[in-house]
Amino acid sequence: MFSEITVTELAEKLKSDEKFILLDVRELEELDYAKITDDRLEILPMSRLSEEGLDALPESVKSQEVPVYLICHHGTRSMQITAWLAQQGYTNLFNVRGGIDAYARSVDSSVGFY
Repeated sequence: MFSEITVTELAEKLKSDEKFILLDVRELEELDYAKITDDRLEILPMSRLSEEGLDALPESVKSQEVPVYLICHHGTRSMQITAWLAQQGYTNLFNVRGGIDAYARSVDSSVGFY
């Protein structure tokens, strides 16, 4: 099982020095419209994950040393991937409820909309 966090909770984490990974599972062309900029951001398109499976995961995610917050456009794809990773034995996973769209609408419109 996995948990969810709100976009407001994510915003607080982004302001902190906490170690975590923000795993954006949107397709590369979607990043042109809206993107959170942070050193803890890893980009892994869902299409690549579906082709390569667990081999596609960045080493930072494979190590399971820090929490992983998964985000997509509205929260559906990231929820699916979070559930799948949990089934594979991964822990410390959190879906970002509402995705980057909710983040842009509620927290920071400068990240962009589409």
